[in-house]
Amino acid sequence: MHRHKIVIITGLSGSGKSVALAALEDAGFYCVDNMPVKLLPKFMELPLQSESEIAGLGFVMDLREKGFLRSFPEIFHDLRQRGYNIDVFFLEAEENVILRRYSQTRRHHPLSQDRGLQESIRAEIGHMDHIRQMADRIIDTTDYTLHDLKSVIFNLVETILHSKPMRTQVLSFGFKHGIPQDADMVMDVRFMANPFFIPELKDQDGRSRPVREFVQTNSITRTFTEKFHDLVDFLLPLYEKEGKAYLTIAVGCTGGQHRSVVIAEALYAHINKPGRPVMLTHRDVDLKI
Repeated sequence: MHRHKIVIITGLSGSGKSVALAALEDAGFYCVDNMPVKLLPKFMELPLQSESEIAGLGFVMDLREKGFLRSFPEIFHDLRQRGYNIDVFFLEAEENVILRRYSQTRRHHPLSQDRGLQESIRAEIGHMDHIRQMADRIIDTTDYTLHDLKSVIFNLVETILHSKPMRTQVLSFGFKHGIPQDADMVMDVRFMANPFFIPELKDQDGRSRPVREFVQTNSITRTFTEKFHDLVDFLLPLYEKEGKAYLTIAVGCTGGQHRSVVIAEALYAHINKPGRPVMLTHRDVDLKI
């Protein structure tokens, strides 16, 4: 199911999540309400009948499940790391509007066991804040009719189904040959021990096993690589959220043949996952030293 767009609808109780899920279903999505978070990875592995006819997968997840707040961030992050194409819609509305909607439907708030309705709504806003911060799209339904909300969901679905994923280029280079003009992010790795000064490594490049082992076995390199990968993991979804179509991450050392090549190769392997177009270029690796 990696190829399918996945939309997770979450947010405040009374904000219109059921209406949004119905709109997804009308748009051709296979939908499940109140999906337990821990079952989501297992569900992703199941084959679906008429899978080719499904536009995407839609799930509502919220506080009705007791383990939602605890489990969602980790599972969501893991699925994205594995290449699943996920968008999170967070629905909310002003407090007075949610109060009115509950009074009209006479339903119970999921947190109302030992507190009043207004107190429950305010408690939910606080509990859901970190989920809200993870969302790709925040939809305020305060002034929406049912028809308005369905139209908004249809338009969002149309956009995400026909948008292309951001393409990422990992580029190694040598500073003495100039910084790449099209680089969006430049990482300088000249602080690492240089294989150039090791006679048996000088004429090899970062694609060779001896050079790679020399660079990567250094404790400073190991610490840097972990932190660098964490930074890139944090930034890529943010660039995608802003609608960036192409991103170039340039890694530079002095000549562009040893250290930068090793680190660029490692970064490429780290982010090269299904659903994320990525290419690797060694600009200066074949230039004479």
